[in-house]
Amino acid sequence: MQAVIERLRRLRRDQSGLALIEFAITAPVLLTLGLMGIEVVHFAIANLRCSQIAMTVADNASRVRQQITEDDINEVMQGAILVGNGIDFGNKGRVILSDLEPTSTYSTDGGKQWIRWQRCVGVKNVTSSYGVPKTSTGTIITNGTEKTAPSSQATSIPTNGTTSTPTAMGPSGRQIAALSGTAVMFVEVVYDYQPLVPLATPLLGTRTLNYVAAFNVRQRTDQTLYAGSGSVKSCNSFTSS
Repeated sequence: MQAVIERLRRLRRDQSGLALIEFAITAPVLLTLGLMGIEVVHFAIANLRCSQIAMTVADNASRVRQQITEDDINEVMQGAILVGNGIDFGNKGRVILSDLEPTSTYSTDGGKQWIRWQRCVGVKNVTSSYGVPKTSTGTIITNGTEKTAPSSQATSIPTNGTTSTPTAMGPSGRQIAALSGTAVMFVEVVYDYQPLVPLATPLLGTRTLNYVAAFNVRQRTDQTLYAGSGSVKSCNSFTSS
């Protein structure tokens, strides 16, 4: 009996393997916190990239002077894809660039707006949430032919407007309109975010990021989108570049 008691006392005083036990208890917690930290940073970077893409496209498109061509749009869109390379934006997202202008009767109709043309890039299949070009009969134009007959697009108004009321473009409370004689480059960015770490799925999950940006054109007075030597980034095409 005494021998058993002595063994129990030695066992109580024995600290060999204590560090291993402590590590086994704390390692899962530390690993989980570390992975969640990585995921939060990745999520923040994805949001930053999407915001940068929206600002970059709107800003660069508005800086084109004199005349704007399909080649200019192609360069702007290629820049957007390059900005989003780190998050595979081309395959998971979509950029929608709209040319918003006042109607020809802006001064007498209360400041109504219309969408002259729209260009897109990205694999994600999504349309503008705030308006699309349409023919005079209301048919949506997605094949890049808007520039051929802008006078027939009287119904190409932003989604939140009607043909008899003033219109602006953008989310509620953040709408923008172009003044007479100028235009606004309005950009929508949509991106499907997917967590890097499976453990983060319950926290962040797969979600869609949405960003908008708009810039008034600088010096360009001719807002017609002219043909170029390159392809047309029409909104019925879903490519990553």
